[in-house]
Amino acid sequence: MRPDLHLVAALVGRDARVLDLGCGDGALLEHLITRQGCAGHGIERSADGFHACVARGVPVSQRDLEDELAHLGAGEFDCVVLSQTLPSMRRPAQVLADMRRIAPRRVVSLPNFGHWRLRAQLALQGRMPQSRTLPHPWYETPNIHLCTLRDFELLAAEAGLRVVRRIPLDEDGRPAPRWVRAAPNLLAAGAVYLLED
Repeated sequence: MRPDLHLVAALVGRDARVLDLGCGDGALLEHLITRQGCAGHGIERSADGFHACVARGVPVSQRDLEDELAHLGAGEFDCVVLSQTLPSMRRPAQVLADMRRIAPRRVVSLPNFGHWRLRAQLALQGRMPQSRTLPHPWYETPNIHLCTLRDFELLAAEAGLRVVRRIPLDEDGRPAPRWVRAAPNLLAAGAVYLLED
């Protein structure tokens, strides 16, 4: 499992009804179900991710999560997870609003396009940056809405969500050193958020 997914799992907690949006290969859901006693379901668009989930025995639907969210009932889950997926959404604000409707706890992780190395690459090379957390060239990236941590926090606030916890990440997806907390929008490669009303 990616290092940031361990942080996500810790924020989800035990014995929760969890919906993992854009669940990829299902590693997080498998961990939540087998090790934390959660009841989980994933939504994954890609055929490869869907088949990997099935191979793990993880309950999953192969659908576009933005379309699927509209069909889920209010309070249907205890926690909704959106890990490294928000920048690839067509309507990020609507996704957050739907997450707010269907569960009281939301865990979101995302890369930070305001990280100093990315800023420096753009300023010094005049090209769209790449990094370990953002490995694709601009013409192959799944990300269509690039945001900084500050941008995300403002969007969350507009959606009526409060940041209960923010864990800044280093470029390997692990908790960043303590000094990064002084300026996470500049110094963190990404972050994991716990959002509540």
